[in-house]
Amino acid sequence: MGVDPDLLVTGGVVTDSRLAGPGSVFVAVRGERTDGHDHAASAVAAGAALVIAERPVDAPHVLVTDSVTALGELARHVLAVLRAEGELRVVGLTGSVGKTTTKDVLAQVLAQAGPTVAPRESFNNEIGLPLTVLSATRETRYLVLEMGASGPGHIAYLTRIAPLDVAVVLIVGHAHMGGFGSIDAVARAKAEIVAGLRADGTAVLNADDRRVASMAAGAPGPVVWFGRGEDADVRAGDITLDEQARPSFVLDTDASGARTRHRVRLALHGEHQVSNALAVAGAALALGLDPGFVAGALSEAHRVSAHRMAVTARPDGVTVVDDAYNANPDSMAAALRAVAAMPARRRVAVLGEMLELGDETDVAHEEAGRLAAELGIDVVVAPGPAGPPVRRGDGTDGPRVHTPTDVDAAAALLDELLQEGDLVLLKGSNGSGVWRLAEQLTEGGGAEW
Repeated sequence: MGVDPDLLVTGGVVTDSRLAGPGSVFVAVRGERTDGHDHAASAVAAGAALVIAERPVDAPHVLVTDSVTALGELARHVLAVLRAEGELRVVGLTGSVGKTTTKDVLAQVLAQAGPTVAPRESFNNEIGLPLTVLSATRETRYLVLEMGASGPGHIAYLTRIAPLDVAVVLIVGHAHMGGFGSIDAVARAKAEIVAGLRADGTAVLNADDRRVASMAAGAPGPVVWFGRGEDADVRAGDITLDEQARPSFVLDTDASGARTRHRVRLALHGEHQVSNALAVAGAALALGLDPGFVAGALSEAHRVSAHRMAVTARPDGVTVVDDAYNANPDSMAAALRAVAAMPARRRVAVLGEMLELGDETDVAHEEAGRLAAELGIDVVVAPGPAGPPVRRGDGTDGPRVHTPTDVDAAAALLDELLQEGDLVLLKGSNGSGVWRLAEQLTEGGGAEW
């Protein structure tokens, strides 16, 4: 069906026909589970004005060779127009751990300074990032983009769609090792975000991670360093944790040449959130925000995305720490250390499988078991394939370590095991299904810390 040349698109751009509305553009994407072309008629019935498709559909459509590539090109063009017409600044961030939480906090801080657009959940790939870009308007002052990678060249592609004013790199860790082969290859992939800066762009880099620090050599413009060391432009001092492992610290900055100190009290759980907060501060300062303003906004920020250190006190006295969105060795260690600092009658850790680690899979799970033992975690539940290596790492043969066959068996075990005063951590890769267990454990409600 042809397209009226006078057709006016007045709505948003979507790849899910259920989200189509009046005047929208529906991009038909062929996915693993469903083909968007089969839902083009539904999108038009919901009000979509136009379909972008790879084959003819029974609706007004534009034919393209590759729908995902077309989506990216549309986003690149729209972003260029918005930049030319206004004062839009674009911030991108990447890292093996903490991207989504840091993105959420950065968006909240920037929103206090001007209209801000940021991704939903972890929209950080070749589909999610263009959709986020296309949700910006002429009124948008700050556009925050999360950039993920499961192989070389992925972040470079994203930065071609959205060249950056500020690029933030959190940490290089052992995530998606199966797609890279080595941690140095991971570092090279993350460094693509620095290469994707505009000529006058600023790199915000973690001074505590030598692989991130080395990326400064590829920065086209200024570098803002964040970290624990005295040489960092943005650093944290006097770090303390309250009973719920929420950090407080002094935000110490001299990024503008004038040293300032402001107290920050985070509403997030775990000492590892300090580094994420410093990254947010570095990005905000690179955009010209005042350090005192940034410290106040950090203290007001809260958790947004689900399954990321969500702490719920159930009516029966059990506390559930849901960090089950995803897992790699670094985030697993951070979560274990966070719950080890929380008060409880017993600390129970459900350690699901960490996926996409390649040859490091067994060693990584053994290390998780070893760390749980070192931290004094009282009970470890490692369902499915994670069980044997976690048990080996733990080094005990007694009843402290349980290895149920799958997540359903783990649920039955926890139903018998958990008692008033217990604290239970849920951690595992998305594909491990531990997130479903987390939802079961909190479906009765409770107060979120």
